[in-house]
Amino acid sequence: MQPFIQVCGCGEAPSFGSILKSIKVSVLSTTLGVAGYPSGEAYKVGSNYLYTRVPRMFIRQTIGLSGETEEVEPRINQFEGSRLSNRLVVAFGKFAVTDIFDTNRYAHDPRSDFLNWAIIDTATFDYAADSWAYTYGTAIEWYQGRWTLRAGVFDLSTAPNSAVLDPGFRQFQLVFEVERRHDLWGQPGKVAFTGFLSRGRMGRYQDATQLAAITGEPADIAAVRRYTSRGGISLNVEQQLLPDLGFFARGGLATDNVEPYEFTDVDRTIAAGFSLSGTRWGRPNDTVGVAGAINGISSVHQAFLNAGGLGILVGDGKLPHPGAEYILEAYYKINIWRSAFATFDLQHINNPAYNRDRGPVWVPGFRFHVEF
Repeated sequence: MQPFIQVCGCGEAPSFGSILKSIKVSVLSTTLGVAGYPSGEAYKVGSNYLYTRVPRMFIRQTIGLSGETEEVEPRINQFEGSRLSNRLVVAFGKFAVTDIFDTNRYAHDPRSDFLNWAIIDTATFDYAADSWAYTYGTAIEWYQGRWTLRAGVFDLSTAPNSAVLDPGFRQFQLVFEVERRHDLWGQPGKVAFTGFLSRGRMGRYQDATQLAAITGEPADIAAVRRYTSRGGISLNVEQQLLPDLGFFARGGLATDNVEPYEFTDVDRTIAAGFSLSGTRWGRPNDTVGVAGAINGISSVHQAFLNAGGLGILVGDGKLPHPGAEYILEAYYKINIWRSAFATFDLQHINNPAYNRDRGPVWVPGFRFHVEF
């Protein structure tokens, strides 16, 4: 891993919610070598020429049911206006599954808080997406009092970790979430459980390892793919401890004998951290955060990698000394002027790609973010 620099600008457009412009300079080469990848602004594809893409294009309809009227501030993916506290929200089109599911106030946006994949999202949440992290689908949210129920169906790629979505929706994913908001010692918080079930052509690690033993070739997961299922469940906790201090935690498990389809190579994970605003030292718009994550894989997954298998992001040809992947990240976001922010970030990763023979590595980072 090597240092990286990211420069971003973010602008609000009243007619559409927001327009995001970004310029990134990266010397990380490719998104390989660690399951908890250190930049949430990096993609699994690259190009040596300029190109354009439309990441989001969707319709959202809010149906008021009852309750108090809430004012809504304009922000990314959201119009200014008002809404009832009890409501139905339906979204249809192209967007990121994580725009709606597995959100967290303190760790979810790589432009303004943490950067590591295993911290900004639950690493086992293998959400449907193309290589740029977006997909087509429909999501429904029901807000009632302190509860919210969410459900969605989304298109998977044509093959695991593909840049092309399945044009016939024959490979798809179902996502469910239940969220409960609460007050703890007078401070707001929430707890959410998220589950997913993917249906598509995926390979089983044991099948690939057995085939490799017969052929004498490295384990090839693509050679044993067939139509099957992979699922997982995760817990997401968000708690304000003091007006300027917040805590978050995530934990997840996923089917450990079937290859991940879209996100990254993690079968179990746990992450937690704190976020503190700069109010105490007279800079209320500054933020400092620190968090850690532990990622793990099953023994059959380890055997597959040791047999020469390659995952979405990991695989060294051999894995004689497997171990859990440990990640520690800290950042300081400075409010330079009005809506201009600079963020200094530092990550320490031990046993990258579950290999005790690699690392540890340090990954420094810098971000510049402007909203207008």
